[in-house]
Amino acid sequence: MMLRLGPKGMMAIGAGLLFFGAAAPFLMILRIWETSFWLSFLSYAASISGLVIGFLGIFLYIRIHRRD
Repeated sequence: MMLRLGPKGMMAIGAGLLFFGAAAPFLMILRIWETSFWLSFLSYAASISGLVIGFLGIFLYIRIHRRD
């Protein structure tokens, strides 16, 4: 069963991924989380995917609510 997300859901997931991608390095700098290659890579991947998913949600929202 496939989960169908609307544009607001995509923007929320994108924002969550972007927040994790920014918070994880900050927590590594503060030495709350131990720095590792995999955590750094996960943080980078979350930032990029959150940016892409968020922009897709914004574009979809504009496409649905456009008034011509």
